[in-house]
Amino acid sequence: MSESPERAPCLAEGPRVGLRHFGHADADEFTASARESRSLHHPWLFPPERPAAYTAYASLLIDNPARAGFLVYERPDGRIAGFININNIVGGNFLCGALGYGAFAHAAGRGLMSEGLGLVMDQAFGPMGLHRLEANIQPANKASIALVRRAGFRLEGFSPDFIHIDGAWRDHERWAITSEMRR
Repeated sequence: MSESPERAPCLAEGPRVGLRHFGHADADEFTASARESRSLHHPWLFPPERPAAYTAYASLLIDNPARAGFLVYERPDGRIAGFININNIVGGNFLCGALGYGAFAHAAGRGLMSEGLGLVMDQAFGPMGLHRLEANIQPANKASIALVRRAGFRLEGFSPDFIHIDGAWRDHERWAITSEMRR
């Protein structure tokens, strides 16, 4: 799939943020923000910090129908505040996807990701036709848990040694929301 050097078009806007798909033209801004946010992200996630790594990462989100990647950007200047991906999308009788997300340091703690998550849920439960979203979160990641709790997700369980992150299998809490639960 060939990519235009321009940014992807806006999918939705809220009062302070907009939402668009990942695009290859976002590599420099995304990776610079990821490098600046390393201490915020560690040890929870490791977004790409170099353009070549970003290109591979974005290509998976752009080209794989089992994934949808969204950039949350600030209005009106378009600066990327963070990202929210829906991974492992399964259709049929399941209609579910698993969230992965991260804020960038300049946007953290300002409510921008809460607004962005609302826009992503609108996409997931609207045009994408999903019924359920899940978020698997390490128990000590209080900011991530607070984000999904504010969005109306419920705690459904605990999975020991669930995901391999930073060289070890990490325990995770399982949070989920269905279209019917959406506020």
